[in-house]
Amino acid sequence: QVQLVESGGGLVQAGGSLRLSCTASGRTFSSYFMGWFRQAPGKEREFIASISWSDAAKYYADSGKGRFTISRDNAKNTMYLQMNNLKLEDTAVYYCAVDRGVTMSRPDYWGQGTQVTVSS
Repeated sequence: QVQLVESGGGLVQAGGSLRLSCTASGRTFSSYFMGWFRQAPGKEREFIASISWSDAAKYYADSGKGRFTISRDNAKNTMYLQMNNLKLEDTAVYYCAVDRGVTMSRPDYWGQGTQVTVSS
């Protein structure tokens, strides 16, 4: 059974940083992409970034460029999202996902989400 478990969310002041983690279990994803999405209240889920599990090639949507950095540690089956200079509008539930494509248009698996709240 495939599981994606996010962690690292929480409450942070504007301008602060957080690092989210997503640990995968149940199978290997050597030919897949893993990525991050977020969903703010009243808004649609938004793609942030993805990373190739095989060669660590990275892709950032506009929402993830500049302040966010995606990375992965294959030995730990874990993907990360480093978020810096957080803004109020970054408040959302952040999800990790696995997809066969770099733009993550149809993820095969989802995590349960982790809440990030940015306060002023």
